[in-house]
Amino acid sequence: MRAVEVPEAGAEFELVERELPDPGPEAVRVAVDACGICHSDAFVKEGSYPGVSYPRVPGHEVAGRVDAVGDRVEGWSEGDRVGAGWHGGHCFECEPCRRGDFQGCENAGITGLTFDGGYAEYATIPAAALAAIPESLDAVDAAPLLCAGITTFNALRNTGAGPGDLVAVQGIGGLGHLGVQYAHRMGFETVAVSRSSDKRDLAKELGADHFLDASETDPAERLQELGGARVVLGTAPSAPAIEAVAGGLGRDGELVAVGVPGREVSVDVQGLVGNRASVGGWGSGHARDSQDTMEFSALRDVTPEVETYDLADAGEAYDRMMANEARFRAVLEP
Repeated sequence: MRAVEVPEAGAEFELVERELPDPGPEAVRVAVDACGICHSDAFVKEGSYPGVSYPRVPGHEVAGRVDAVGDRVEGWSEGDRVGAGWHGGHCFECEPCRRGDFQGCENAGITGLTFDGGYAEYATIPAAALAAIPESLDAVDAAPLLCAGITTFNALRNTGAGPGDLVAVQGIGGLGHLGVQYAHRMGFETVAVSRSSDKRDLAKELGADHFLDASETDPAERLQELGGARVVLGTAPSAPAIEAVAGGLGRDGELVAVGVPGREVSVDVQGLVGNRASVGGWGSGHARDSQDTMEFSALRDVTPEVETYDLADAGEAYDRMMANEARFRAVLEP
């Protein structure tokens, strides 16, 4: 099979020929139809995540079909459409697992990081990491939902916001363009916040009820004029941009960060205390959360905007993503 690997930390991608992998007893082999490229793939590319072994095939937005099933796997059969995201399985034995918090597993695998991922024609995936892909969902669309999709969907559905509440999505990029769609389809009064005025029309097409151009107005003041945000979803990894919207929280408001800036974020604690507001973060989810994300997306027609590439062009696709030039997700089609 063809695969794209990182031979060592900091090295360029290499397109190589590998033997077809055999699944272990608790894993399946997936014939990859599509694999999204994510900013977190830099952990493998640059060697910034502890304990990564090389060579390593990146990719944690894997969409495909079960090609072979391990001896102890139940519930999955050859031909099943499946996806795998960042969460690469759990041990079932640590304290978080015993409490049902599989996302917090102390021994969790990470797809494309602790084991080879989807920048390849085939990948072996632990059965516990698999999510069923709805038949109506195209593989290219499903792939980004296994990272950007689950992150924004899961973050929003785990807030205290209810139908009709004011929810702002800060940043209209790889995460934010999905966040706006989810917020709208969940029944929230949706506000898109961006420093790019040329994204106004797109934001409205995605379902935003309001567009705030943060380059021309104070987004926190505008949010307060709208009644104060019940939730601000911080998707753009910019500390100044997150700081600029924090003051827009209303009573019991929640600032939920899913994009990670390169430096600390400062917030006005007095404002938080006065509004009984809070600042927190959210990180993707486990396999059932991925399946929920895809099922909701299929039900309510949430679709990522993607650019597609062949495996041989993985380096170009990765560079466009890292330079913030991709609109909005880059996807490999092996």
